[in-house]
Amino acid sequence: MNDLEREIEESRARLDDTIDRIQGRLSVPNLVDEMLGNARRVPALNTTYDSALEAVRRNPVPVLLIAAGVGLLFSRMAKDAGRRRTEVAATRVPTLNTGAARGYDPDLPTVRPARDPLDKTEI
Repeated sequence: MNDLEREIEESRARLDDTIDRIQGRLSVPNLVDEMLGNARRVPALNTTYDSALEAVRRNPVPVLLIAAGVGLLFSRMAKDAGRRRTEVAATRVPTLNTGAARGYDPDLPTVRPARDPLDKTEI
């Protein structure tokens, strides 16, 4: 039983090591570095990437403000699209319009139809 436990512990250690390596590769900084590295390998994007990176380094505040503005724009566009979807859905709801719609005025007395007093109500 001792050998079996030792093998299980070794398997767990290998599995933990593999999981740690995968998590390291999937971290945000590593993903960004990989994307930027791929952009630098393309000759047409290399000079564009370098000039954009230099502009960001020289002017970080305006770049952050622009990014915040673009984020707000996308957020507003998403809200407007949701509101338009709601409005379109509301116009598709069928309505009953028989022409007999009346407004209610609480100041007017309730008018009941005149009945003939000679009519008998049979129960």
